Amino acid sequence: MWIQSTEKHHRRRRVRRCVVLLKKQKKRRVYWSQSSLVTEWVIDMLPVVVVHGGAGHIPKERSENSTSGVCAAARAGYVVLKRGGSSMDAVVEAVTQLENNPAFNAGCGSVLNVKGEVEMDAFVMEGKTLATGAVSAVRNIANPIQLARLVMDKTSHTCLTAEGANQFARSMGVPEVPMESLITEYSRMRWRKNLAPEANPVECQMGKMGTVGAVAVDSEGVVACATSTGGILNKMEGRVGDTPCIGCGGFADNSSGAVSTTGHGEAIMKVVLARLILFYMEQGQSAEAASDSALAYMKSKVGGLGGVVTVDPQGNWAARFSSLQMAWAAGQKDTLHYGLYAGENFTQSIDEPH
Repeated sequence: MWIQSTEKHHRRRRVRRCVVLLKKQKKRRVYWSQSSLVTEWVIDMLPVVVVHGGAGHIPKERSENSTSGVCAAARAGYVVLKRGGSSMDAVVEAVTQLENNPAFNAGCGSVLNVKGEVEMDAFVMEGKTLATGAVSAVRNIANPIQLARLVMDKTSHTCLTAEGANQFARSMGVPEVPMESLITEYSRMRWRKNLAPEANPVECQMGKMGTVGAVAVDSEGVVACATSTGGILNKMEGRVGDTPCIGCGGFADNSSGAVSTTGHGEAIMKVVLARLILFYMEQGQSAEAASDSALAYMKSKVGGLGGVVTVDPQGNWAARFSSLQMAWAAGQKDTLHYGLYAGENFTQSIDEPH
């Protein structure tokens, strides 16, 4: 009995010693398998950032710009992480890049509401403390995602809307820009086409559907998400979709992972898509399986199509969608992954221009 107890004591000491080594090196995984101690070497997956440019139907003449845009955004976010920046820094930088790119429905390039004006929503969340910031129906702001982060960092609130958000922006020294600077000829053309009496609403949404977003895990294992959108084409004035709503447009929690969503906002809100995915992951599903399960549930329950980028705290990630296309890109282990259609996963060096 004494010999067995002593041997168990030494085994516990060996386990504790290896676990300490794991925490220091972050490259060893140690586990107890019956009566033997097994050490398994694993690849360090961190940091990682995954970006999406919106789910929907992207016309052939715009697909290359969409793909190159998400690749550039993923590269920018990855550079932030490799330089020691936080996951929040990375997702905000990636989404800022997309907001500044007129190929996407966020910032410059946002779709127009029924009055021909731009109203935008944005959301950020950090997984260590669940800190959150959002803005909705905001106007004349070039980068709503940066304003959402200011809401998180500088106020006790989680969301500011419309004129209140603009007043806060002015108090923070965020410059306002002319609305015309956010409107592209492509967005105006789509708006006019959808106003015609014979317009097909479904057809008019094609080519300008979706939201942009990013998720990331930094070297400390902290997850974060960011999502930004101009909404849906020819929406009613004041309409707010899923993007600024916690658990809908995104969610981040270090205990499970981070998600950023895209698609039809009303459908996403009904199923609380981002939180649903993390619920499935908490039940043991992988990032990919959980994303597919939640998207399938949304389609069967409310007929909604969409897409997501998902990551767990270990750096396993997924870019999944039920729509025809979704431009996405990821940076991990100095490799850039990207795709547009289901099943695609092209790779190249992160330093190589797309």
